[in-house]
Amino acid sequence: MFELAPSILSADFACLGEQIHRVEEAGVKWLHIDVMDGAFVPSISYGMPVIASIRKETALFFDVHLMVEEPGRYIQAFKECGADQLTIHAEACRHLDGTLRDIKAAGMKAGIALNPGTSLHELDHVLNLVDMVLVMTVNPGFGGQSYITNCTEKIRKLRKMIDETGLAIDLQVDGGINRDTIQTVLDAGANIIVAGSAVFSGDIGENVRQLKGIMEAHEGK
Repeated sequence: MFELAPSILSADFACLGEQIHRVEEAGVKWLHIDVMDGAFVPSISYGMPVIASIRKETALFFDVHLMVEEPGRYIQAFKECGADQLTIHAEACRHLDGTLRDIKAAGMKAGIALNPGTSLHELDHVLNLVDMVLVMTVNPGFGGQSYITNCTEKIRKLRKMIDETGLAIDLQVDGGINRDTIQTVLDAGANIIVAGSAVFSGDIGENVRQLKGIMEAHEGK
């Protein structure tokens, strides 16, 4: 399964509902929602009220990426506001395995995110608990950054790790993905692609069609 997950962090919040409808009309099935707390990362983005409000507007799969300290405190709240999947950072969790289990127990899919400088060894004892691993290809906290090329080999190694488990685990990438870099991460083994500026800057429908076209061509190989 290959999916494009537009990140609303790069959307125009004055017309957020309209822009979400535009990506949906262009064939997108996932929406990537970055929640930042100003502690784990410097920026503060948005939280449960925004997610609850857009949940009323769309049936898209809500892929919620928590860039917050001790995210286990908020599992039920994000479930109630409409999250379908919660992705938490290995670096932000004191009890990573327990938090992942709690997400699953709440009825959501569970993901684990790794910053560019975080080793894949963080997954050694929890890979069997997740539905998705997110490889950050920029340092989290701000949109519009450039793809860190050193991450390509990390994606490739993770794809091998996942394949060796035989488990159905998605491999997501987030950071600096555009028409120039998307093929690199697809070739390395990613199947869920987060794109922010590359979707919401300019003609949203055309941007989605071009990115999805590259993904569909890759999937058809």
